[in-house]
Amino acid sequence: MSEVPQDGSASHGFSLELGEDLVQTREWLHEFATSVIRPVAAEWDEREETPWPVLEEAAKIGLYSLDFYAQQYLEGSGLGIPVAFEELFWGDAGIGMALAGSSLAALSVVANGTPEQVGEWCPQMFGGPGEVKLGAFCSSEPDAGSDVGAIRTRAAYDTARDEWVLNGVKTWATNGGIANVHVVVASVDPSLGSRGQASFVVPPGTPGLAMGQKFRKHGIRASHTAEVVLSDVRVPGRCVLGGRERLEERLARVREGGRAGEQGAMRTFEASRPGVAAMAVGIARAAVEYAAEYSRTRVQFGRPIGQNQGVAFMLADMAASVDAARLLTWRAAWMARQGKPFTRAEGSMSKLVAGETAVRVTEQAIQILGGNGYTREFPVERWHRDAKIFTIFEGTSEIQRVIIGRAVTGLDVR
Repeated sequence: MSEVPQDGSASHGFSLELGEDLVQTREWLHEFATSVIRPVAAEWDEREETPWPVLEEAAKIGLYSLDFYAQQYLEGSGLGIPVAFEELFWGDAGIGMALAGSSLAALSVVANGTPEQVGEWCPQMFGGPGEVKLGAFCSSEPDAGSDVGAIRTRAAYDTARDEWVLNGVKTWATNGGIANVHVVVASVDPSLGSRGQASFVVPPGTPGLAMGQKFRKHGIRASHTAEVVLSDVRVPGRCVLGGRERLEERLARVREGGRAGEQGAMRTFEASRPGVAAMAVGIARAAVEYAAEYSRTRVQFGRPIGQNQGVAFMLADMAASVDAARLLTWRAAWMARQGKPFTRAEGSMSKLVAGETAVRVTEQAIQILGGNGYTREFPVERWHRDAKIFTIFEGTSEIQRVIIGRAVTGLDVR
């Protein structure tokens, strides 16, 4: 056991108190969520369209920008992104996803690309005031969702022209088909399964890439989700993330029976899980706050309904669950920033608990509001619709349990 200094300070520097800069950022984002996002959230949910005016307002103040997301990802404690995403999704999950969707594509380039590729492509995923741009990360396919190894989109190298030729169909792509820059996960050697895959940047205006079906969704409706169809899409040889030389070395190593290292799409998902968990925490927190305020002002049988144990106990469990989910999220984000491995699947734990919590507490919020909660005149029904996706995308709850189960048992859980 480590010795505690006489002045009472912790020798290991552990603290749950956010730094001053992060507190100011949180307050700034909360103000934006309160004054810009929430007033138009219901409108864009009904329209089911990308909220370009909100993106433009965010770009004007530097919120929707590569610089902002880079600062948060590089923030020393690792809590920059969780704090930012919680506030934006507290405002509204659909608009929040429209603001955050490009960051997943950028993260895939940062996680798998060279410094030159990061410098070239990431700025083109955000643009700037008056010229807002989007990025899209395309991994899932009609027959390959949780099973990343089943990806059929093929990338073939044309030696004579130093180009990669991409063919296939991607689905469930945030900003798919309307993004300026697409990052596509494709199979270079199908015989190797997921170990034979790589990620490719498709530059703006590349012929052969088209939007397929746009999905009309249960929730997060202000975020554009669609299929991406790739028909003989040719991209320069330098567009394979990490470079062709590194890819060839990895494939050769796998063919000889060696280890491939972590697959690119999975590395992107693992790095993003604490951020996704924070999104769910934001939704859940919004529901708890709204339901608590309603319980103080809604009078039945001569007293506020919050004085009834049935309601107060429900709110107590809701509040405790949200705080627990946030702590798991912060732990995973801190570990990732400090370079500590997720030996017990801490990233998956945060995603699992936060997603399940968001679904449960938004449903409980509807119950507390009663009939009002079931109508679109009150936001809790929208938050409940928005919450459900967090048990599905970027790794279903069941997949998270498989990952956690493997880490806990040390066995090949299937």
